[in-house]
Amino acid sequence: MSPSYSLELPTTRVDDPAAFVSGDAVMEVAAAAEAAGFAGVHVTDHPAGDARWLDAGGHHALDPFVALSFAAAATRELRLLTYVYIAAYRNPFLGAKAVLSLDVLSGGRVILGTAAGYLKPEFAALGVDFAERNDLFDESLEVMKRAWSGDDVAHDGRHFTARGVRMRPVPVQRPYPPIWIGGNSARSVRRAVESAQGWAPFNTFGYAQASRTAEIDDVSQLAARIEDARRYAAEIGRTEPLDICFSGGPVADEQRPLADRRTEAQRLGDAGVTWIAVALGGDDRRELLDRIARFGDQVVSA
Repeated sequence: MSPSYSLELPTTRVDDPAAFVSGDAVMEVAAAAEAAGFAGVHVTDHPAGDARWLDAGGHHALDPFVALSFAAAATRELRLLTYVYIAAYRNPFLGAKAVLSLDVLSGGRVILGTAAGYLKPEFAALGVDFAERNDLFDESLEVMKRAWSGDDVAHDGRHFTARGVRMRPVPVQRPYPPIWIGGNSARSVRRAVESAQGWAPFNTFGYAQASRTAEIDDVSQLAARIEDARRYAAEIGRTEPLDICFSGGPVADEQRPLADRRTEAQRLGDAGVTWIAVALGGDDRRELLDRIARFGDQVVSA
């Protein structure tokens, strides 16, 4: 089966906010993506990126749920992906409410890509202990799942106490929206296999310094890690398929021959990738919309 495609919304393009970072822009781009055959759109989560990281290749971002709500309003079937949401930044009940709100209002289209995070200065700016990020992440996943059940939740958390918390409405997708674990580490792979529906590693080519994570910068490296995930799934008795979402920069590079781009997409699919995340550029919104339509014709439909 050929991979599905997700398009990055241009909300990082703060160089020209009128063209890219506006409600009209998000809605028009999302509608164009749906018309071109994309299965989803995605945004990232950086509420307080520091200057050093930004200057080394990082990027700005809008709140993921606000941005994706505009995409939801302009489309009917497009999946809404956080790629990725940093669960440790927020109380898990706040996170659960944001996710279910978008899932309910979109008619059940959310995919929660989420990770432990890696930007130490961003954790500090938000008042969260960087050293606790993995424990906070695991706790958040547990508490959010319980909150989405609709049952009363009692939990003595690391930094909160909940007694009989009941959350309504529940998500449209039951028992909860698909969760994809982001990150390239062995721990991320284990989390995905043990407790999620997908794994969303990052292509670190040209971005290793800014991303500060284990490198995966070609298909052969990715394929080896996917095999690791499959072996671990067999070891623990998991039989449910695991979605794999990977950023496909070469597939979106119009400087490459079209045949090479299609071959790269096929290689990713053969390795086990089920979703390819792409970002398409453009000097203005019109050029971006043209590239979305062209990508749909040349790659998605192929």
